[in-house]
Amino acid sequence: MQNRTLALGLIALSLIPFSAAFMFYERPQDAKETTTQNTKADNTPLVRDYSPVIGPENAPVTIVEFFDPSCEGCRAMYPYVKEILAEYPDDVRLVLRYVLFHGGSEEAVRILETARMQSVYKPVLDAVVKSQPQWHDDPKVKAAWEAAKSAGLDVDLARDQLDSPDIDKIIKQDMGDVQSVKIKGTPTFYVNGQKLSKLGPQELYDLVKSEVDALN
Repeated sequence: MQNRTLALGLIALSLIPFSAAFMFYERPQDAKETTTQNTKADNTPLVRDYSPVIGPENAPVTIVEFFDPSCEGCRAMYPYVKEILAEYPDDVRLVLRYVLFHGGSEEAVRILETARMQSVYKPVLDAVVKSQPQWHDDPKVKAAWEAAKSAGLDVDLARDQLDSPDIDKIIKQDMGDVQSVKIKGTPTFYVNGQKLSKLGPQELYDLVKSEVDALN
């Protein structure tokens, strides 16, 4: 009954805002805790050992999202992903891979990674995604900085950390994997290595549920 209730809720919630947001589903011409922790011995083009993770480290079901913080479709899907994690708190983890398809995307990613250094990744992620309409077209992402600060980021320290070589390596590797996996739009989801063939909250829920049900 709980699963059925969530599924129905996902359908109802998605009818208007989701369809509107995905008029802007990202299709670039080129691909030029709940706590956050490191993944479980992963090092593949889908999941790297440094990738940010939300959910249990050893969860048997892994959602991989190729995620651009400036992507309106990513923002539209984010509440549904959170609902899935809340329904399966012991069985599902989310792995985020960064995609830079917009002018302000790289700085937004750097903000998130400084938040991870400061152990405030999840609240800053929530705040940055929620505030996206205010900074989406701003290459300096001023509103993203303001949202991150309100969520607990030490902005002065973050600006010192922003150009960290470790963050440079993460961005370089993620964008290399974006090219090798041939990611053409965001968000792109994989569940236990299986690509979500049709983007939508119900489709994602059904694929995750099928993987969770297979555990029993």
